[in-house]
Amino acid sequence: MTNRFEQLVNHLDQVILGKKHELRLALCCMLCRGHLLLEDLPGMGKTTLSQGLAKTLGLSHNRVQFTSDMLPADITGALIYEQQRGEFRFHPGPVFSQVLLADELNRATPKAQSALLQAMEEGQVSVDGENHPLPTPFFVIATQNPSFQSGTYPLPESQLDRFLMRLSLGYPDAAAERLLLKGQHGRAELESLTTLLTADEFALMQAQVSEIHLSDSLLDYVQRLIAASRNPQHCELGLSPRGAMCLVKAAQAWAIMAGRDHVLPEDVQAVFPAVAGHRLVGQGISGEQAAASLLADVAVI
Repeated sequence: MTNRFEQLVNHLDQVILGKKHELRLALCCMLCRGHLLLEDLPGMGKTTLSQGLAKTLGLSHNRVQFTSDMLPADITGALIYEQQRGEFRFHPGPVFSQVLLADELNRATPKAQSALLQAMEEGQVSVDGENHPLPTPFFVIATQNPSFQSGTYPLPESQLDRFLMRLSLGYPDAAAERLLLKGQHGRAELESLTTLLTADEFALMQAQVSEIHLSDSLLDYVQRLIAASRNPQHCELGLSPRGAMCLVKAAQAWAIMAGRDHVLPEDVQAVFPAVAGHRLVGQGISGEQAAASLLADVAVI
């Protein structure tokens, strides 16, 4: 199993250079059926990563460019009157795919952003009182620009909480950037990526995540982290029960990627910043800094 995931990471490393840890986290997120939020400056490879993940895992892919004038129906679809048939018929929107790239999500208004809430939580959308199930598996990979950039709307906490992880790719190192400047790797290599897993194979891997053993001592450590996050001395806003469950699930997925049948504290520590960073409100510090502080302060034993 470990070799299979390393093969996936190395394959994606052809287009996202020098970011293997972030690639492992992205695969971990999808392995436990979570949605992924990529926050970074424009041009860092966020869109390329989402396209590469979909292609490598053999999943159908749609892209929606979010803008300030977008309406919910532009995402979910709508009932359209067909004159020849003399009736209204539902025309699915781009959300009906296995991987939806919600590009620059925070450039849309909250009304348009909310169109994704039901889809991300329930795997279906409601249009004029009728439910329409989405394909299985269904992932949202959203990108957003930093809030200090013009033309952005902050994502509400209810929307942020739907994302299992938030990642930032950051600038490439000098060696990776040299290859990009030569045009030998990066987005130019996207077309050369091949499908390494079928949707059925990936679904089987997902089913195994819940079978990874969680010891009582491990859960004690997780609960100490959760309790510390809710202490006003550490954070203004701590982890919700949903965030806590996401943390455990992500740790199980990280363990299975490492080829183990049980979770270690190191697995929790590896995924904690990505799972908790966008859910925590620190005391004058960022959520990621608050997560790092909690890991440093909370004893494993």
